[in-house]
Amino acid sequence: MKNKGLILSVGVVLMILVGSAFAFELGKRNTGSAQTEEMQTVGILQYVSHPSLDDIRQGVEDGLARSGYKEGENIEIEFQNAQGDQSKLATMSQQLIDNTPDILVGIATPAVQSLANETSDIPIMLGAIADPVGNGLVDSMEEPGGNMTGVSNQVPIDQQLELAKKLLLEAKQMGILYSSSEDNAKPQVAEAEKEAKEQNFTTEKYAVPSSNEIQQTIQAMDNVDFIYIPNDNTMANAMSTIVNEADKKDIPIIPSVDIMVEEGGVATVGIDQHELGVKTGEMTADILDGADPAETPVYVYDEGETYVNREQIEKYSIDLPETIEEEAEFVDEE
Repeated sequence: MKNKGLILSVGVVLMILVGSAFAFELGKRNTGSAQTEEMQTVGILQYVSHPSLDDIRQGVEDGLARSGYKEGENIEIEFQNAQGDQSKLATMSQQLIDNTPDILVGIATPAVQSLANETSDIPIMLGAIADPVGNGLVDSMEEPGGNMTGVSNQVPIDQQLELAKKLLLEAKQMGILYSSSEDNAKPQVAEAEKEAKEQNFTTEKYAVPSSNEIQQTIQAMDNVDFIYIPNDNTMANAMSTIVNEADKKDIPIIPSVDIMVEEGGVATVGIDQHELGVKTGEMTADILDGADPAETPVYVYDEGETYVNREQIEKYSIDLPETIEEEAEFVDEE
């Protein structure tokens, strides 16, 4: 009996000790999760402010939040914006890197190129990069091979010019307006020239070195039936000027981005810029969770959505085909 009592007493003591240790460890973990959870840092470099890139940046933050990464809770976001000044990019890139972020996000090709010049170790997420292979940023879309992956905003130029053909029945001459200083615009221009031939459009290229030349360039477009604008940050930033000058000459605009339709383009087939940013944010979260950028394919949208500005359709007396009207999103309507 004494032995049984002793054994019972020892068992009770052991249970109390184990329970106390477990309670202490649980309390310590709970305290640590509230007070000492490690914060991760995301550095974002944006090339310039305009509605399209601003939408992408907001989408990145929303995509991170959807994936469980919320600013102030478990991540810190450090943001730099060069406001279109190429000379600021290197300094801003270095400032972000000096803070030892866990990942970097470049919004627009010049921003990513600048980050890539400063680090090959910190993962870099491509945000709104039309031609990452052509720009030498990744080895291939399927196997990037380095410290970068992300989302391409490569636009469906063939679908855009097919749409132009359906809407602008009398159009023959297409003017391509783009920035000569943006690397991402040049392959799009070459693609647009090729696709224009498929639609029996003749083309004239209008390259401008800066937004200051846009007004006089459009004023000189005497034989152009419509203006095509590739995915170009300089043009996107100057869309109000482009629309103002084109309206004076009654030249409709087929841009590449939904926001540019909202600002005065006629229509396009494109990618929702906010959703593009959300996808970038979700992929950023994947890398923070341990995915390898070298083995994570660059995401490319298979199909675009049709965006139409009804006010511009009416301005140019365009007979909108019923099939397009049924499927399109009218960006100038609530």
